[in-house]
Amino acid sequence: MHWALDLFNLAVLQRDQVLVISGLAFITISAWAWTLIGASTIISSDGEMGDMIGSITMRVAPWSPSHAALIFLMWWIMMAAMMLPSAMPLVLLATSLHLRKDRGGSPSLMASALTAGYLAVWGSFSLCATLVQWGLEVSGFISPMTMAAGPVLAAAILIAAGLYQFSPIKGICLTRCRSPIGFIAEHWRPGAVGGFRMGLLHGGFCVGCCWFLMGLLFVGGIMNPFWIGGIALYVLLEKITPHGTCLIRASAATMVGAGIVVLAGAL
Repeated sequence: MHWALDLFNLAVLQRDQVLVISGLAFITISAWAWTLIGASTIISSDGEMGDMIGSITMRVAPWSPSHAALIFLMWWIMMAAMMLPSAMPLVLLATSLHLRKDRGGSPSLMASALTAGYLAVWGSFSLCATLVQWGLEVSGFISPMTMAAGPVLAAAILIAAGLYQFSPIKGICLTRCRSPIGFIAEHWRPGAVGGFRMGLLHGGFCVGCCWFLMGLLFVGGIMNPFWIGGIALYVLLEKITPHGTCLIRASAATMVGAGIVVLAGAL
């Protein structure tokens, strides 16, 4: 009878894996679609649609509570689109482990709770990003036409982001993000509450790893689809490729070098 039970558990596991993958894929695709297509509506909240793809030339609505809420939503959905793919291995691993350790429970609930915790952390980051964007816009440090920083600020962000790649905090956080098995072994918590707590913790490591990379959006233009796609692809490669250390060194040197060039051109 043990073989029959094993087959049954395997079938349940495969079913839940398909459900989890489908759910995460739906959320990610929806977030990307909203980010790429609906951004102009968020930026121009007075109802006028602007030109979005490639170069952002739309009118910028004045800051108000409702506009700030829309900007926060824009950041949060954009972070979900960019970061969920790299969190998928951890969610799938936690789903499998939940089924093996807590038979009769709901693996889908574990996946949902973990994802919710993960996105809650990025929601906090999005709130900070909204405040930073407000401050930069009000102080005139980013262009209302391109939503990008001026050359001096852009150079400072590039150099700082490059130097952060070498920091111990970056290394510690990236190590946790690159090893879902190690993270689960060290921080496993059962149940939906445990899944939410694991999502919070893993999200914290991801923010610690990637927050300066997200700051590059102020260099290329907030909601610039090419910068969004490029940063998202780099974050994914940094986490899953076996030569992540070489990639970090190359990207750090590139960012510092680009920052110096931009700064030299501005002076």
